[in-house]
Amino acid sequence: MIRARSKLFVAAILLAASLLPTRASAALVADPQTLYDQMKTSFDHGAAHGWAFFDQLYYLSAVVNAGRAYSLQLPDDPNYAELAKLTVNVGSSLHYNPLTNHDAATWYVREAALYMQSHGLPEEAQRATQLLQRVDSENDPAVEARLADEDATANLQVYGRDGDALVQQVEANWRGYVLTKDPAWRSLAFGRAAKRTFPIDQLPTTFGSDFLNAAHNAAAGVEGYTAQDSVNAKRLLAHLQAIAPLHLVGSVNIISHEKYLTITAPADEYFGRTGMSVLGMRNELHRLNAYLDAGWGYRESPAGVLLADSVDGLHRVYPRDHELPALLLATYKALRRIDTPEAQASAGLMRTILTVEYQDTQQARELLSS
Repeated sequence: MIRARSKLFVAAILLAASLLPTRASAALVADPQTLYDQMKTSFDHGAAHGWAFFDQLYYLSAVVNAGRAYSLQLPDDPNYAELAKLTVNVGSSLHYNPLTNHDAATWYVREAALYMQSHGLPEEAQRATQLLQRVDSENDPAVEARLADEDATANLQVYGRDGDALVQQVEANWRGYVLTKDPAWRSLAFGRAAKRTFPIDQLPTTFGSDFLNAAHNAAAGVEGYTAQDSVNAKRLLAHLQAIAPLHLVGSVNIISHEKYLTITAPADEYFGRTGMSVLGMRNELHRLNAYLDAGWGYRESPAGVLLADSVDGLHRVYPRDHELPALLLATYKALRRIDTPEAQASAGLMRTILTVEYQDTQQARELLSS
């Protein structure tokens, strides 16, 4: 049984799959109007079901996907302004936070917020400023963890014991711990997940497996956990054991191979200011590291910055491309070797995207553990 968050994640993937870069002869053509119509359909669905928390999240996902389609393809269309307004208003009402959002669209939320700061009514500009505080907090893990907890807690105040809202709060605390290594966030996640009202069977596999592994360690008395961690871990594991096996941690990756292909960038699409394909990015990484090995150093800074720009372009258009996490990590490592402010700023961008939006990947784990 796929739980609500799993359904949301898969739906977001399929919507985001079809975004088209501005300068490409693409095999995958997605009409922004189609995504706009899907957004309206999701609104009608939510209205018909009384706007549960999941319905709100699904609607925000549809708004964001339509918005970035217009941003990438039709930025001068009147619908661009409407979608920017919806992104800010709906995102604010749902306390959007990049640490718990699964749309990999921080760049577009920032763009929409900046637009509404200068084009919106005073109350909309204020909401936009609050959203910008969230997306800009990616550069300060401690602030980001705190804001994620505040936002998830605020959603709980509105949606009460809604299972998806309860899971989001634990996710915010767990991801805060992974990002900052502050064990206080992990302890808070254990304490909240140990409550009988917490839907332990709705933990998605995006972070659920790691969270439960940590709980097993805490319950076993592994060094580094507090006595209260051990008590809470035993409680939440006992709750989990009482659930039928078929209802255990639901998968967020239930998607066919054919569907997966539609979210991978075709070989003939090009990204960034210099128009690199994915193969071109790999080749440029090889060249860049070879020249750095030869001592070129700061002279490779412009090329490194342009490579990062292309990787970011791929991330904006095909956020679920299977090569993206590896490209982010490899580009980050190469840029860290170049001692210029521009290269280090681009390295920071690569690190932020990887460790916030793709925290569950092997590459993010490697970077966060280093």
